[in-house]
Formats: sequence, structure tokens, C-alpha cells
Amino acid sequence: MTAIEVTAEGRSAREVLLWSRDTVESALRPAIDRLPPAMRRIAGYHFGWSDERGEPARAGGGKAIRPALVLLAAEAVGGAADAALPAAVAVELAHNFSLLHDDVMDGDRTRRHRPTAWTVFGVSPAILAGDALLALAFDVLATAGHPAAPEATRIFGAAIQELLEGQNADMAFERRQDVELAECLVMAAGKTGALLGCACALGALLGGGAPEQVEHLRAFGRDLGLAFQLVDDLLGIWGDPQVTGKPVYSDLRSRKKSLPIVAALTSSSPAGRELAGLYQRERPLSDADLVHAAELVDAVGGRAWSQTQADELLARALHHLRSAGSVSRPIAELGTLARLVTHRDH
Repeated sequence: MTAIEVTAEGRSAREVLLWSRDTVESALRPAIDRLPPAMRRIAGYHFGWSDERGEPARAGGGKAIRPALVLLAAEAVGGAADAALPAAVAVELAHNFSLLHDDVMDGDRTRRHRPTAWTVFGVSPAILAGDALLALAFDVLATAGHPAAPEATRIFGAAIQELLEGQNADMAFERRQDVELAECLVMAAGKTGALLGCACALGALLGGGAPEQVEHLRAFGRDLGLAFQLVDDLLGIWGDPQVTGKPVYSDLRSRKKSLPIVAALTSSSPAGRELAGLYQRERPLSDADLVHAAELVDAVGGRAWSQTQADELLARALHHLRSAGSVSRPIAELGTLARLVTHRDH
């Protein structure tokens, strides 16, 4: 336990995430050191541990929300966080695999206030580095030495397949003009909800939880993941670049079919039809177009709908959480993280 005072009500979200980052990084760095040199260099840069020359650096490495869910889920069912550490490392590796690939597919040039890996090392090396992280994730989990490692690896593999299907649908939507809100929700549940649900299930499984506890925590994570994606989509339009590390109106600029945008496009309103006209233009959207497109999404209710959906999903997730746990402190801390996820600015 860290020097932070821990009460039955739990630590703050900031304290939990600092603990999670420190705990996971202590096992993540040795795992990354096992990669071949070229892959290790790109991974080190992506995680913020080194600069483009491989020299030590200390850039932002992400919030460590997913590994925190793993570790706390293990504690919530009465287990030890250390028992679930391999799963926390695997989930963090898988998340960063998806980020490396997402940046290539979306053409994003900045992440965590630095140039993305593909802009520094090239597209193909960045893709291969993502592949290396995913292969390493399976190896870390499968060789954990835990009696439940085979089942954990199966759950993990199924979640990765669902994540890939969601990401594929997300890319396919950019080429379609007829995306419905229901299928967009299914896409987001796979793209983001699958891995967060897996994180909580793995933590509960390796923490020795009963099957019903594992399932309640999986449901908690899935609902939280969809809420996370809704908020992420709001930040993709209205997030402050100084806080998010991404360009202003980034999702509108790339004409993504994110949830608030699809809610606006399918609204059958004059503003929704005007937004569709902007999205169907062949030429790039100007800065003025982007401002107007954001105003249209807001005017038709896409922004308010997304936040309302996130709040409803949070309530459902918290219900699952209360049904799952047996230890009050980690349950309280999971609830604190859930509220952070649905009311964050980056």
C-alpha cells in the first residue's frame, strides 16, 4: 500500500490512478523490454518513456484507467491486486495496441501532446509496433501462472475480437451515408465497452470472484465503456486541445460518424439535413464550416443526448457494481472512477 491514507470510503480518483500507473508500470516496463529493439523503441516513445532517438523522457503516458479497473475489481471480490497484475498489464498493452493503430487509421498527428508514433517512425513501423504490443499482451496473460490464466486468456481474446469488429464498423461508417444510431451504439459498445468489460471481468476472475461477481463486474465495465465512448465523442468535437492533446473539432474534421454526430444526422431536422450536406461535400471543411457543424450538432440535441445517455449508463453501471462487490473500499473507488469517466475533460 502506498503512503496515501486509505479509508473505507476509498481514495480519490487521482490517487487511485497514480497508484494504478505506478503499479502497472513496474511490470509493464520489464514486459516491453522483452520486445525486439525496433519495436521496443517505438513502444517506449508511445508510452512517453523516451524521445524519438530512444533517449529517456517523461511525457504523459495516459490515465491508466483500464488497469485500475482490473486491480480494483480483484480487490472488490476479496482478492489481492497483485494477483491480477498480469491482466492489468495485458489490458494496458491491448489498449495501446489499439491507440497505435487508431492513430494511423484516423490520420491523427498528435496524442498526449506529442506527435503520434506513425508521424515519427512511419506508418508501417507503427502498425507493427501495435501488433507487437498485442502479441505481448497475450503472452503476459497466458504465462501468468494463475490457475485461471487459460480462462482469462479466452475472455481476453473474445474481447479483442469484439474490439476489432467495433473498430472495423467505425471505419466503415465513414464511407456510408446511412448510418443508424442503433448500429452506432453497437459499434461503440464493441470498440470501447468490450475492453473495459474485459478488464473488470479479468480482475474479478483472477481475484477469485464467484461467477456471478465476474458477470456483474463485466456488465459494470461494459456500461462504463459505452459511457466512456459517449464522453470521448463529445470531447472529439468540443474538447479543449490544450487539455485533450487533439486538434479542435478533430472528429468533425475527419467526418467521423461518432455518436453525437449520428444522433444529429438521423434527427430528421433541418439542422440535421444541413449537417448531412456539409458531411457530403467533396472538399475539406473550412474552419468556419467546422464551427458551424459543431453548432448544428448542438442545436439538434446531439450534445445533450450524448451526455444524458452517458449519465443513464453510469447509473446502470453503478447498479451492477453494487450487486458485484464484497469489499467496500474498492467498490467505492470503482464508483469514483466511473464518475470521473463520465464527467471528464480529456
